[in-house]
Order: sequence, then C-alpha cells, then structure tokens
Amino acid sequence: MKGFLFFEMLVVVLVFVLCGCAMSKECTNVPTQLSSHSLRYELLSSGNETWKEEMFSHYHLIPTDDSAWSNLLPRKVLREEDEYNWAMMYRKMKSLGDSKLYDGFLKEVSLQDVRLDSNSMHGRAQQTNLEYLLLLDVDSLVWSFRKTAGLPTPGKAYEGWESPTCELRGHFVGHYLSASALMWASTFNATLEKKMSALVSALSECQEKMGTGYLSAFPSEQFDRFEAIKPVWAPYYTIHKILAGLLDQHTIAGNSQALKMVTWMVEYFYNRVQNVISKYSIERHYLSLNEETGGMNDVLYKLYRITGDPKHLVLAHLFDKPCFLGPLAIEADDLSGFHANTHIPIVIGSQMRYEITGDPLYKAIGTFFMEIVNSSHTYATGGTSVSEFWSDPKRLASTLKNENEESCTTYNMLKVSRRLFTWTKEMAYADYYERALTNGVLSIQRGTEPGVMIYMLPLGRGVSKARSYHGWGTQDDKFWCCYGTGIESFSKLGDSIYFEEEGNVPGLYIIQYITSSLDWKSGQILLNQKVDPVSSWDPYLRVTLTLTSKKEADQSSNLNLRIPSWTHADGAQASLNGQSLTLPAPGNFLSVTKNWRPGDKLTLQLPISLRTEAIQDDRPEYASIQAILYGPYLLAGHTSGDWDIKTGSAESLSDWITPIPAAYNTHLVSLSQESGDSTFVLTNSNQSITMEKSPASGTDSAVHATFRLVLNDSSPAEVSTLKDAIGQSVMLEPFGFPGMVVVHQGTDKNLAVADSGGDDGTSIFQLVAGLDGRAETVSLESESNKDCFVYSGVNYNSGTSMKLSCKSESSDDDFNQAASFVLDKGISEYHPMSFVAKGAKRNFLLAPLLSSRDESYTVYFDIQA
Repeated sequence: MKGFLFFEMLVVVLVFVLCGCAMSKECTNVPTQLSSHSLRYELLSSGNETWKEEMFSHYHLIPTDDSAWSNLLPRKVLREEDEYNWAMMYRKMKSLGDSKLYDGFLKEVSLQDVRLDSNSMHGRAQQTNLEYLLLLDVDSLVWSFRKTAGLPTPGKAYEGWESPTCELRGHFVGHYLSASALMWASTFNATLEKKMSALVSALSECQEKMGTGYLSAFPSEQFDRFEAIKPVWAPYYTIHKILAGLLDQHTIAGNSQALKMVTWMVEYFYNRVQNVISKYSIERHYLSLNEETGGMNDVLYKLYRITGDPKHLVLAHLFDKPCFLGPLAIEADDLSGFHANTHIPIVIGSQMRYEITGDPLYKAIGTFFMEIVNSSHTYATGGTSVSEFWSDPKRLASTLKNENEESCTTYNMLKVSRRLFTWTKEMAYADYYERALTNGVLSIQRGTEPGVMIYMLPLGRGVSKARSYHGWGTQDDKFWCCYGTGIESFSKLGDSIYFEEEGNVPGLYIIQYITSSLDWKSGQILLNQKVDPVSSWDPYLRVTLTLTSKKEADQSSNLNLRIPSWTHADGAQASLNGQSLTLPAPGNFLSVTKNWRPGDKLTLQLPISLRTEAIQDDRPEYASIQAILYGPYLLAGHTSGDWDIKTGSAESLSDWITPIPAAYNTHLVSLSQESGDSTFVLTNSNQSITMEKSPASGTDSAVHATFRLVLNDSSPAEVSTLKDAIGQSVMLEPFGFPGMVVVHQGTDKNLAVADSGGDDGTSIFQLVAGLDGRAETVSLESESNKDCFVYSGVNYNSGTSMKLSCKSESSDDDFNQAASFVLDKGISEYHPMSFVAKGAKRNFLLAPLLSSRDESYTVYFDIQA
C-alpha cells in the first residue's frame, strides 16, 4: 500500500509540475510573468510521449479529465466553438470518494449544544467579542456594497481596510457573517440574530440590483486586473470571505436565502474562470493564483458537499494551488519565503478535498504540512510566521521581533490541526490545538475591551503588543485581516471542546478542559464540565464532570478524556463517583464506558509542571534560547530586554523558578499625591524612584508604579489589608523587579532600587500615619534615619526624583504634605499563574502571555548553567 501511495504521490506531483511549475520560480507570493524556462516547459518539450501519456491518464487529474489536460500543451488555446463543458467532462472521470470514508471520523458537536461559563476565561473572551459584534452597524458594513451596486448609501462607511478606497474592502463583512453565525449558535443572542439577518438581506439587495450574481464591495474591474496579471490586492481573498460567511449563515444559522446568494455568486465566478482558461490556458489561471485567494478551494468543496453540483467541485479543484501542494505531496519542506496566510488556507482546502473525494494523497499532504510547520516553523505559542512569511526551517532564533505570528495564521493552523484530529484522534493534534488557542488566540484581545485586538503577536526581547507596527486596533477604523479572523475565533471558542464518535456505543472525546456545558444529543446526556482556576501555588488542573442522563439509561456511552502530553503520572488522579480509576500515561485518553445515571460524577486531577522548551533552531549557538511553559501556558517575563538566566547547579526548574503566593496580591500598593490638577504616583524609573503621572492599568508605567510591601522579619503581624500594614516595618519591592527593594542613599539624596541582600537598614521603612493628618495617607519613615521621610518636594513635575528628607522644628505643612501619600491598592496585580525566575542580573516576574496588555515582555530567555 505504501509503495502504491508513493507512486500516486510521485505521479501527482509531476502533474502539479506540469500545470503549476512546482519546482520553478513561478510559484511565488505574487503573480509573475510566464516563463518558457520553467520545469513544466522542459518536461513537456522532452519528447517522452510514454511518460506524458502516463501522466495524463492517471486519475488524479487536476482539475478535470484528459480533455481538459490536453489544453496544457504549449501554445494550444481552446476555440470558443469547442463548447467546453466542464461539468459533463467531469462525470467521465474515475468515480471519486468513498461512502465509508466518514465512518472513522470524529464528528463536530454543534455549537448550539455547547455553552461556555460566563465567568471562565473563555466565557469572558466570548462575551467581549459578542459586545463588539453588537456594536457594529449594518449600514456601515454594507456601505461599499451598496455603492458598488448603485444603491443609496445611508450611514457612514467604516475606515481602515473597510474604507471605500481600500481594495480589500468587504473582507471583514464576510468574516462578520461567519462570526455572527457562530456567535449566535454559541449564545442564541436575539439582537445579534436580527442584525445578521438584516445584513444578509442588505447584501441580497445589492446582488439583485447588479443582476449577474456578482457580489462585492468593490467593482468587478478588480478581477479584470487579476486575470490580466496586473497589480491588484487579492480580490478572490475577499470573495472567499463573503462566500464563506454566507455559507455559514446557511449551515449554522439556517438562512436559506444565503445559500441562494452563494450559488449565484459561484456561477458568476465559474464563468469567469472558464473564460480565462478558454481564452488563454489553464497555466494562465494557475499563474494568477500566486496572488492571495484565501480559502476559495475550501469553501467550494464545502458548497459541493451541500449541492452535489459538479461545477462546484471542478471550480474547487481549480483553486487548489498545484505548485504549492506539489512539494508537500513528495514531503519536501519548501515553505521558506512563502507568505504563510496565503498558503495555509490552500492546505485547509486540500484537506476538504480529501474528505470529499477520499483521495489519500490529500490526507498525506495535510499531515506532512502540519508536521513540518509544527516541527520547524512554530514558536512556543503554537503560532508561525515572521512579518507574515515563513523563514528557513529550524532558524527561528534569528526571527524574534515585533512582527511575529500573524494572528490569521494561528486561526488557520487551528483549522488544519482540528481536521487532522477528527481523522486520526492523535493526541499531538489536540495538544497543538490547546497550545495555539491558549497562547495564540486568547492573547490577541486587550482584556475585556470590545473590538481591541492585535495583528501580530510580538515574540522578541522587551516587546509589547502595543508597540508592534500595527499595535492595538480600534473598534471602527482598522478592520485588518486579523480582526476578521479574530471575531471568528472568539465566536467559536466552544467548537473544539467536544467531539463525538458514532457507533453502537456512542462516544464523546473531551480534548479541552474549559468550564462549559454540553447537551450531548446522540448520547442522551447532559454534561457539565467545571474546571477549577489554575494557579502557580497549586500546581494541578482539576476537572469535574457531572452527567445527567436525559432519559432512562438503556444504553452505554463512552467518554474519552484527554490526558495531555504536558502532564505527568506522579500525582495524577481520576475517579468515578468516588472510586479511583486507572489513568493511562500522558498523551493518551482515559476511556470510561457505562450506563450513565443522574448525578454521576467523574473527576480528574492532573499535575501541571514547569518546563523549558528550546526554540526551533538547530544551530548550536542558539541551543540556550528557551521558552518557559506552565502546562499549556507560555510564560512571559516582565522585562524591557533582559533575558539572561543562569541556573548554576540547579537540578530542577523549581530551584530557580518559584510560585508567587496568593496572599501577595493583598500586599501590592501604589502611593500617590495630588499636585495641581494631576495625580502623581511613586514610580520605579530605571532603578531610580520618581513621581510620575498616574498611569492606566496594563501598561509599563502601571507596572513601575506598583510595589509590594515586604514585611520586615521583625514584624510579628500578618498583613491581610492595607490598613494592617500601618505601623509595620516594611520594604518596598518594585512589582517588575522581584528580589530588589527601594533604598535610600542618605539624607537629601535620591532614592534608588537595589538588591535586597543588603543589611545596612537603608531599605527598611516604618509605615506610619500620614504626616498631613489625613486618614487616607501614610508616610514612610526610614528606620536607619529616624525622623527622615520619603519626600517628593514641593511644586514638582513628572520625573521629579524622590529623596529622603528629615523633619525639623521648622518643617511646615508643605513638608508634611510632600511626605504624605495616599495608600491605594496596586495599579498592577499578580496573575494567579505568576512566578519569579532567578536571572543573571535581576529576577524576572513571569505570568501567562495571554494576560499581557501593553506591558513590555520577553517570552524567550537565554538560559545557561
């Protein structure tokens, strides 16, 4: 079988070469001029008629049959009178597909049957996205569509990539159609249902007005340029988004009007592509595919699954990019230099081709593609690409910068891995999905601010999501490609928690541990999954599944719980109704089959450990560049550039990485004063202590304006509230510099930040009631210099250095006010999964990358003994 499959792969890649120049420079990221020096030309000019006959007769012909392939011969052009009918010719091809193909596949569980807990991390992210979808205006979304159709344009057009002058306008509207359908299924929000129905109706009016089936926010002239191989910005990319969005409105939300619109659109583009091939050649059509076309093949295969119309299948084949898929078919890693998000959707489409036709070659292509991306082109986040392109394999250490990991690529790689998992049930794909979703998707929202997302996920030293080329987007004037995939991602967070397996004994696979509920219809079970919040000080993932049978149990069903590869057996436990279960090794599924009864409870406790992971770079000089992970969570260090860690003689990570206790959040403070109309806060400014204007949370300035009260060993009392600290001897540890403290350098000299190892008393202060007499203020009196206080001075501005100044008999109210600070809860706070890592020059505060907003961070460290 392997030998036959290899022969198939060899034959097909050679056919790919014939039609798409797989081994030549003509497979690029942008359309290029036709060349007579291509490998295809040389092969066809070789005179080997036997070889050519074998190639053309093989049933893996792309996209039609022998008659269509004859048009690939040099200089042959179809005459108009040939009456070329692809659909009739396609019926002559070898029968495709296998009715038993799907028997072994896992099936998606409908989003309508899954509900996320609103208080969970995923539930909050979904709610934030729902609020954004509800904010957007239908008239503004369809403004350019109406303009193109010659209809009145009420309202105002959006800006950014939806601007009336942007050639990609309309792409986000397609994403919105998909996202709103997914979100409606996830929430049944009635307001959103009305909004998305109104959007479909408005687009239908535009299509009817134009009367040809064409539907877009830009005129068809862009396709004239596309077909003429002239500069234009990816018109089929946008059309794919519109087609996919309308198809989702039909398949997910049940809108029959949307399906009619899709089939009419596809008829229009079928005729356009047929005209290009008839007028020029199929090579000319494939040449144009060097421009980004999104997932045209994927959506057309999906449409064919619904309609059974051979035209839809033929057109899907015509959007498989042969020159890119060819090297993958012979297992060659030729990704370097390719635009990642142009080509991942082509692989997704080839996966759908496998599901439609049963051709094992396309299963092999998807499998190999995932293997090489995941082993040679992937960061610790699960993401891929630098400045939107793939770099050389296993050379990622040189790519760490602001412009890593385009968010769209993560969205698409999740699709690749998800489909592979449904085919194979292999744990590696489920592990990947969890990692990429956790770090690559949940990281792109800015907290709970609706409509604020990023384009790229920076992974360099001292980077910030706010300081990349694009920075954070806004609600109504960006609409980047990653905004479109972003609103989809956050609308379907429940779509890959559960998968079902058909059979005499229904099976359910649980591959993500996310607090949620499932109405498992085929298993006749209501399932509630509760996941305890994960923390650094309690290193376990704890899951409770409560099951209720929907009717008198008359059949068994099977639950399969993922035991992730990142856990370990020591300390792992599982029980069913209090009875222990034997757990398999990590990287396998715990399988439980029974007649489930109301109140059945299955619990799981999985240890979460710290680990380091080397960057995918095989050069010896970069072997020490490593990321730090806690279970599936990638940890980022609060640092503006330092990344050196010396582990010394440490035998385990716990020797140099320690968890931050839960109680520490109650010790975090910010100290402020009013000056004029502004509020200023005590701030660590490059190891000096200054007064700066009060910052917004989630920023570097907020990190620098937060300190932990460290009780002096001589203080007997515990601090559970800020008021409890008054009267205690304390040190001030800067939030972002664990292990360092504020010190004075003598009277009337500037305060500084130094290592806490000193014992000269310069770091210890008595926290006393404010000298100004106000109830809300405190003062900081030096224990080594009595009657000397931390002092801001009078009439200061941002950047004013703090000093230690001594109180005298002549001191007045101005002194008392300048030495008094409002004691507030810290502007920043520790994430529950926070750690301290010992660095070579300083310690690092580590927290999950997904929690970062505008702060500077580093995710790869130079870790050496």
